Amino acid sequence: MRSLELRPCTWRNVSIFLVFLNPPGGEMLRATIPLDWEGLETAVERNSPDIESFLERGSGQVLTIIKGEPEAAHLSAKISANIEAYLRVEPASSREQYRWMERFVASVVDEPLRKRLLISIDGKGAFRRFKDVLLAYPTERERWFSYRSNLLHWHIQNWLASHEIVSSIAAPWGVVEEPEELAAADEEVGEAPVAAPGEAMRREARELVDSLAPMDLPSAISFLEFLKNKGVSVEDELPAALPTRPTIVR
Repeated sequence: MRSLELRPCTWRNVSIFLVFLNPPGGEMLRATIPLDWEGLETAVERNSPDIESFLERGSGQVLTIIKGEPEAAHLSAKISANIEAYLRVEPASSREQYRWMERFVASVVDEPLRKRLLISIDGKGAFRRFKDVLLAYPTERERWFSYRSNLLHWHIQNWLASHEIVSSIAAPWGVVEEPEELAAADEEVGEAPVAAPGEAMRREARELVDSLAPMDLPSAISFLEFLKNKGVSVEDELPAALPTRPTIVR
């Protein structure tokens, strides 16, 4: 049974009550918007300090501001003038996307290729080198794009749910189930899993912190916070857009 809810408010200095009709269970009906799925997907994938994207709550369109572009100032002013009508799109962080690469590399069965990929993702420019290595392996490259696409769509679905946004247009990729963890290739044959360089360094960092005396911890924490806030620009590492089907280069 639906219920009525009265909410007091003031209109032109007159106190009035608004009547809301709730659906069964007491949950409020949420308005739907025609989401620009392609624009939202591109915005979530991009992670650069020079790019910001905003979802217009009413129309479902995505506005992207690219620093240095001729329309950047106009778009910024448009959004600032009615900031409540927009929601900043939260892209998948560079650290999160790097961990996706780490997990994928560990799942590669071809040992020589896995070793090449491990080397490629170590250091600045990791994504570009990783992509270059996969160019010669079309099957693994397509598997990577499929895996990454599922993770991005899962990220989008959770982001929309967290902001209670419902689209009147179904997502072209459908409802996404939580992606399963890729099994490490060596785990399948009973060997010890291969740790990617990033994970190995994180373990080493934790061990070093654990070995510090209590009086040295504040300095260590301050330095780590400095590194965290410094950030990493991935403009030259992440692709501008996610292709629906990777192009095989021969």
